[in-house]
Amino acid sequence: MIEVHELTKKFYTGGREILAVDRLSFAIPPAEVYGLLGPNGAGKTTTISMLTGLFPPDAGTVTVDGLDLKTQIMAVKAKLGLVPQDLALYPTLSARQNLTFFGQIYGLRGKQLSNRVKEVLEMIGLTDKADKAIETYSGGMKRRVNIGAGLLHKPDILFLDEPTVGVDPQSRNAILESVDRLSVQGMAVLYTTHYMEEAERLCDRVGIIDLGELKAEGTRRELVSLVGQRDQVLLALAGNVEAAATACSTIDAVHDASPREDQLELVVDEARRALPRILETVADAGASVRAVEVIEPNLEAVFLHLTGKALRD
Repeated sequence: MIEVHELTKKFYTGGREILAVDRLSFAIPPAEVYGLLGPNGAGKTTTISMLTGLFPPDAGTVTVDGLDLKTQIMAVKAKLGLVPQDLALYPTLSARQNLTFFGQIYGLRGKQLSNRVKEVLEMIGLTDKADKAIETYSGGMKRRVNIGAGLLHKPDILFLDEPTVGVDPQSRNAILESVDRLSVQGMAVLYTTHYMEEAERLCDRVGIIDLGELKAEGTRRELVSLVGQRDQVLLALAGNVEAAATACSTIDAVHDASPREDQLELVVDEARRALPRILETVADAGASVRAVEVIEPNLEAVFLHLTGKALRD
């Protein structure tokens, strides 16, 4: 749906050059949520600003559904939905009035417009508060209306720029559930965030970005494999823990088996796939399993490995 090749942007401030985005390349097919994960100042918002035509890149190309952003900008914009980091709503108008206004800008009219506003209000869970002024809403509710405005014209690709910043946990969860449903409808989504847990929950693939450069991309499992980290399995056992450790060490996927009193600690490749074999082996060794815990490496460890700093530094 969108292909980005060698996208570059420089800014000049205080007499010096700042490379905000450095030869960024990635592609997002339909029905995929692609996350750009990086700290504040990594170049995420600058990237979205270029992809939506808000300002031109210094180099590189952007193609949306076969259309070139530079030469066919109006046709491309018709396929895009944008949810900016800052709220883009009229505070004295209600949610329904805001959505109606933005729907008219998108060219919707009459029954088509009113039906679509109704659908979006249901999607963002604000039907019962649709006629209250935006200025009376909580931060999370405002964010949800902000997302709704970007969905009105059923875009082929939606850009979400840090949509959960500064919202309460309940609203944050509602926003994440809404995003979860979008790819099911066939929409391509570019989701920027500095929250590792959001990227892990929502995104089919993640691009790790820092100082404007894409350090790596892939599924969570693919990214973790770059670091060479493995899963950890903790088994609370009753019986012969030593025998269970010796038996588990013969399994190909197990790289280390360490007995600890009534617990067995294992270092394993793809633990969830290997777990049935591990449990069978433990039982055959004369031990019974009282509890199982699987600890998988996360994107925080990957980011630290690739950049030399923690994600929120």
